[in-house]
Amino acid sequence: MEKVDLNEKFGLFEKYWAPKIVGELNEQFVKLAKLKGEFVWHQHEAEDELFLVWKGQLVIQFRDRDVVLNQGEFFIVPRGVEHKPVADQEVHVILFEPKSVLNTGDVQNDLTVDKLEHI
Repeated sequence: MEKVDLNEKFGLFEKYWAPKIVGELNEQFVKLAKLKGEFVWHQHEAEDELFLVWKGQLVIQFRDRDVVLNQGEFFIVPRGVEHKPVADQEVHVILFEPKSVLNTGDVQNDLTVDKLEHI
């Protein structure tokens, strides 16, 4: 058991849209990611997805509305709901997700990360 310094961990990587594992609990991963630009429309059929903004501002687009998240705010995207994260400027997020979650959900493309790195 060791404490985790989130600022230190965020300093260990630069790549956008490539989540890193910083912890595990109850069959879930705690992941960190840096986001910038637009992601892809996708959904997770079997898993909910929690986005907690550590730094910056994240917009999660849905087909009928947008949710704006500022530093210190979080939002849970329910399973089966199509969404697209968008970050005009660099955003640091903490993700709490079941180990089975693939970052691009039901979409496979060049942003898909199927082998997650522990940092």
